[in-house]
Amino acid sequence: MSQKVMKKWGVAGADLIHAEIDAANIKIAMGKFDEAVRVLKDVAKKVEKDSDARALVFISMAKALANQEKVGDTKRCLQIACDILEKKEVSEPDKVAEAYLEVSSLYEMVNEFDKAISLMKRSLGMLERIPQSQHLEGNVAAKIGWLLLLTGKVTESVPYLEDAVERMKESFGPKHYGVGYVYNNLGAAYMEMDRPQSAAQMFALAKEVMDVSLGPHHSDTIETCQSLANAYNTMGSYALAMEFQKRVIDSWRNHGPSGADELREAIRLYEQIKIKALAFMSPGVEAIALPEPQEQEVDSDPAKIAQQ
Repeated sequence: MSQKVMKKWGVAGADLIHAEIDAANIKIAMGKFDEAVRVLKDVAKKVEKDSDARALVFISMAKALANQEKVGDTKRCLQIACDILEKKEVSEPDKVAEAYLEVSSLYEMVNEFDKAISLMKRSLGMLERIPQSQHLEGNVAAKIGWLLLLTGKVTESVPYLEDAVERMKESFGPKHYGVGYVYNNLGAAYMEMDRPQSAAQMFALAKEVMDVSLGPHHSDTIETCQSLANAYNTMGSYALAMEFQKRVIDSWRNHGPSGADELREAIRLYEQIKIKALAFMSPGVEAIALPEPQEQEVDSDPAKIAQQ
């Protein structure tokens, strides 16, 4: 819709500015990045220097530029937006906290992970002081933990992930798929810290949640089952490792031709675990039960197995 038509309909001032920003965001969603930038540059000339609208203009412009991989220009736009938002933290904490989350996702897009994490931590601190934003806190803590894990700050990631689990369970219930993903990331963190037993417990909890929320044959559920098998393998609990590896095989087999590559890899890992288990045995040691998995009966609850 043109500015002329909007003005004719009585749309003016702040409403007109926001309509133009929305129009630019639609162009971004359609992949028309150059057009969006042209619109936003025009809007930037009309807005007050430290206004909310100016911050939104530069966030949207950064989004368009990030999609064009113009890293330097993206960061300059984000810095302008941050300078404006910082001045409004006290007067408009709810709007600023959410804006920081969008800005942090754009910093993440251009691989500025430290800046993204810093802004998310800032946003989380603000959200904690806003009662109606409780549902966002778990998601933000989970994202911080994931980014810390991604960037090798494993020890620092664990408290955020543990906190995220509790917040998300409180907000969304214990079987929400998001809870499963956070448990999975905790398992990955514990594996990095050489704590496979703790990792197995987390992967088992993740699988329990994902079995319910995503279904046992969802690819993410299967990957979590694979991680659980890997953790038991690392611990030297070969019978359990083989049992869960067999479940991975069965699940990929149910995917048909689309899961053929994953199935081959799962079978290869099963044979690898079996070889390690056989090598571990000796005549003086009581034989480990090497399951022919289709015949062995195992507790179907992975969380109970982890506790055992």
